[in-house]
Amino acid sequence: MNISNRRKFSIPLYLRILLGLVLGIIAGIIAVSIGGETFIQFWVKPWGKVFIKMLQLVAVPLVFVSLVKGVTGLEDIGRFSKIGLKAIMLYLVTTVSSIILGLFLVLIIRPGSYVDTAKANEMKQNYHSIVEEKKAAAQSTQEQGPLSFIDDIIPDNLVNAASDNGKMLQVIFFAIFFGVAAISIPKEKTKPVLKVFDSLYDIILTMVDYIIRFAPYGVFALMAAMVVDNSGGLSIFAALVMYAGTVALGLFILIFIFYPSLVHFFTKIPVGKFIKAMYPVQLLAFTTSSSAATLPLNMETAEKELAISKEITSFVLPVGTTINMDGTSCYQTIAVVFIAQVMGIHLGWMEMISIVLLTTISSIGTPAIPGGSYVILTMVLSSVGIPAEGLALILGVDRPLDMLRTSVNVTGDATVAAIIDK
Repeated sequence: MNISNRRKFSIPLYLRILLGLVLGIIAGIIAVSIGGETFIQFWVKPWGKVFIKMLQLVAVPLVFVSLVKGVTGLEDIGRFSKIGLKAIMLYLVTTVSSIILGLFLVLIIRPGSYVDTAKANEMKQNYHSIVEEKKAAAQSTQEQGPLSFIDDIIPDNLVNAASDNGKMLQVIFFAIFFGVAAISIPKEKTKPVLKVFDSLYDIILTMVDYIIRFAPYGVFALMAAMVVDNSGGLSIFAALVMYAGTVALGLFILIFIFYPSLVHFFTKIPVGKFIKAMYPVQLLAFTTSSSAATLPLNMETAEKELAISKEITSFVLPVGTTINMDGTSCYQTIAVVFIAQVMGIHLGWMEMISIVLLTTISSIGTPAIPGGSYVILTMVLSSVGIPAEGLALILGVDRPLDMLRTSVNVTGDATVAAIIDK
């Protein structure tokens, strides 16, 4: 009875993360007021670093295994080649469109600029070495020519690429290459290897689950340290409100303007009917924050309410759950640029292109579970030279945004299925 009551009244993870954020801010302010900065730096901040390192630890294996499973799972394209190619192309188009929308909004609104100048300069000084490295890298790229990024994508040593989160594009290239090779040979030869990847995937997702459970404590430590580092300045939280508003605006544009426009111009389904039919699916996605958990209802709604053929829904929607993360891609783009703006790190065109490429490709490797995007986001941050510790800035407000972007993801899946069915 006691165990049952404890489960019944347990605090949800997202509320614990939010509580960790608030308590971390309070602890930081108290430390500044009583001269306890040294205690926070020596005894609290290291736990935040442990949390970030744990996320970075699983980034490479998660992306590699997820991409291999994603590519090898598309073997049905041999039977549904026309449907499969259309689905993949449309998913890529909607994903890139979402990323560009997020990039446009964050560059126009500039939520990171709401941190007061003194604190922004102070934070910039803290990451002076990173800023200088990025300037040197940008100058080196200009000297090498515009196509130098192609050479950077292809690794000459997989072990070296896997040991550096900043070389994640190289790992992604090898994973896709490996997956394509696997589906080009007889299935009976690859079956034992793919079983290993299935087991690895389950193990890594369990590791991610353990790490996310530690998130409230990691966020507490990171936020306390950040307040101390900024001498108690709270202007960063005004920027955080603007950041959340920017993400929400991008997601609302996708769900209320972008997808209905696609349905209107490329299908015969009335927009009003589509929106009404998707409400229950969006609500379930919002409450579970899981595209995978919402898949059965999404398939049933597409077939019964939108009259999309079973052949289309049985292939396009499961594939979309794996590779189509429009809401997540839009959010990750805004988050990366926001963190760079707060830290005073300038992102040039090459970094912007890297963000688009990384976010597009890594969306395939984002698990369709709550919190799965945290791992991918640390990878994208590291790849463009932004300290992964900046993730602490956004985790406290991430849960409602996670719920909202999952609703966007499942709506995008249904939209693509409707277009292909026509």
